[in-house]
Amino acid sequence: MTLPQEIKNILEKLQEAGYEGYVVGGCVRDLLINKVPKDWDITTNAKPEEIQKLFPENVYENEFGTIGVKTGSEDPSLAIVEITPYRIEGKYTDKRHPDKIKFADKLEDDLSRRDFTVNSLAMNPEGNIVDLFEGQKDIKSKTIRTVGKPEERFSEDALRLLRAVRFATILNFDLEEKTKKTILENSEWLRVISKERIRDEFVKIIESDNAYEGILLLEETGLLQHIIPELREGIGVDQNLHHIYTVWEHLIRALKYAVEKRYSLEVRLASLFHDIGKPRTKRGESHETSTFYGHEVIGAKIVAQILERLRFPREKADKIIKLVRYHMFYYNPDEVTESSVRRLLANIGLEYIEDLIKVREADSIGSGRPKAVPYKLRHLKYIVDKVSND
Repeated sequence: MTLPQEIKNILEKLQEAGYEGYVVGGCVRDLLINKVPKDWDITTNAKPEEIQKLFPENVYENEFGTIGVKTGSEDPSLAIVEITPYRIEGKYTDKRHPDKIKFADKLEDDLSRRDFTVNSLAMNPEGNIVDLFEGQKDIKSKTIRTVGKPEERFSEDALRLLRAVRFATILNFDLEEKTKKTILENSEWLRVISKERIRDEFVKIIESDNAYEGILLLEETGLLQHIIPELREGIGVDQNLHHIYTVWEHLIRALKYAVEKRYSLEVRLASLFHDIGKPRTKRGESHETSTFYGHEVIGAKIVAQILERLRFPREKADKIIKLVRYHMFYYNPDEVTESSVRRLLANIGLEYIEDLIKVREADSIGSGRPKAVPYKLRHLKYIVDKVSND
């Protein structure tokens, strides 16, 4: 529960000037679960102009009264510390932004407007915690619960629907039943939120150690249909003798493997999406003889639409699309020549070949096979190294 010296200095300076000062929100939660906070937030009864006088080295470019104080720290998480006055927010007519923001005098007013109990904790310089909504109790029971009525909190900012799943995923917590039920009943509210904000939350879920559980929770809460409905097309779609799982189960198991191996965001997403074209290309109902010819081509087009819709950066999107498009490369050591490996490298690019093999590994494990890197893939790696040094 030790505060960094940079944070102590700010809190002490506020107190010396006659103001209150608390660290607040996620950083307090992280301290309580023995996790190093990625950023620090401070709240105070001082107004923006008063904060600026106390801390001349600052950044102030927002309508919420938040001042970014430059500390000079070499630690990126402490280089700029945000200080926000206590505030009360008015109605959220558009379910995205408060119509009006009013600065408050009491810490209680500020904490009552926050999203979840685990994020509504405040701590003073002496380490005493202000907990008005049983946030510490929810941390102990590993529960994500809204501050007050769930419908009110989610109607204020519909992105909180997705944030609830993100916090549950990253922290490995459970959604409290009323909170989960309210998300399911109002999942369509997510439609009013900008695609960039949705993308950022989704990426945090995929980058977490519990991404597999996160995708399942997105489906369980009805949110996945408003983010990536194409992924849901694989639910209940049987494959053929080469697969023991449905398309949906296969894809999320492939993601699980990529996460366990701590692969990059691009490889995780390519693993999750690699067979997304199968439901639209399936021919035949027999489990033995069903085919999915060209699913990698159709899949790449679907993935391109998904990533464009979610406003993914062009470079990341291009890589994920390529990994999906070429994940079906054929390789048999007895038949394939060095020239065919060179053609594969020309299509995918030498810089992507290692990640393409990682997607193939995830595909293999996601199919229920015991080995992620069978002899064929090991031999391919050998030939790639050989021809890339020609």
